[in-house]
Amino acid sequence: MSFEPCCTATAIGSLPHKDPEQAVKVVLENIPNAPIWPQLPAFGLHEQMEIQYSEGIPRVVLDPVKGRMYFDTTGDTSQDLAEFYEKFCADDLEAFRITPDFSKGIYAMEAALKASGIKRPFVKVQTTGPLSVGLSIVDEKKRAIYYNPEFVDVVVKGLTMKCRWQIRKFQPYAEKVICFVDEPILSAFGSSTYVSVTRDDTVAKLGEVIEAIHAEGALSGVHCCGNTEWPILMDAGVDIINFDAFDYGETILLYPDNFKAHLKAGKALAVGIVPTNSAKIHAQTVDSLVAKFCALIEKLAKITGLDTQLICRQSFITPSCGTGSLPVADAELVFQTLHQMSTKLRQEIGAPALIGTGA
Repeated sequence: MSFEPCCTATAIGSLPHKDPEQAVKVVLENIPNAPIWPQLPAFGLHEQMEIQYSEGIPRVVLDPVKGRMYFDTTGDTSQDLAEFYEKFCADDLEAFRITPDFSKGIYAMEAALKASGIKRPFVKVQTTGPLSVGLSIVDEKKRAIYYNPEFVDVVVKGLTMKCRWQIRKFQPYAEKVICFVDEPILSAFGSSTYVSVTRDDTVAKLGEVIEAIHAEGALSGVHCCGNTEWPILMDAGVDIINFDAFDYGETILLYPDNFKAHLKAGKALAVGIVPTNSAKIHAQTVDSLVAKFCALIEKLAKITGLDTQLICRQSFITPSCGTGSLPVADAELVFQTLHQMSTKLRQEIGAPALIGTGA
């Protein structure tokens, strides 16, 4: 699937706002050509990154006192699992919808896009990935649910349905929907903590979610905000690789052949060049970040033999991670900087104007 984002700006997901309409306004003003629906963790437990996608998953327990989610796998689980697979096999996407109680941002963005009457080049949705959910969420014995074969399959299949439901919801408003699978846990892949997590299983679980995204006609992306073995994502079939280019940009240079093949296949990067740390974003300017971006692209071009223009045309730019933990003013500065960077870079590579002013 070939496409050219040409340094279009998009983002990871979370914002710190307590007003969904204000969060949507920040998104549409700054990344109008590839907007995201905002995840709003300030609303509490239900909008945390794993919990937000838990509706419709059997045996989930939400503990508001301890502020956590876990799986209760005690007793006979056969009926609960059978009901889950019945809905899954019936392709009942509504059974896996994300309701307003678990996401204010989805519905606020949907309303804003509908009211605008503009079909965007891209709309980006997102789901926490199966590895991050499986290894972060535990059962009643505090054992990661990843190590329970029955329930980890439920997690993977449940997340595929979350992706498909989101894609269908936003398809009317986009030329192409992008669905990101957020996998922060992949930065620990290969560590002693997860030594039993195999590469093949990682590729298979990611691949199942990515295949479901492709089946809906959408583009797939994976976000990892640290270093990882990047070819895993390519082997899983992902279209867009999103990495923290501000702090970990050099890590992609370790895999020149893989990135060359990825880009030559018409796939893309999402270069997380705008830092999502208060001290770091205040220490940068648009020009300093453009220079940092260009230096990384030139290094990648040199080791892959690809033209810098080709790499730029096959790149989105993003913040390095979500902004949900930042003060509101700093999060908005991240988005403003991102917008200005995208405008400048698109002008430099001669990209056609899109819908946003100066975009």
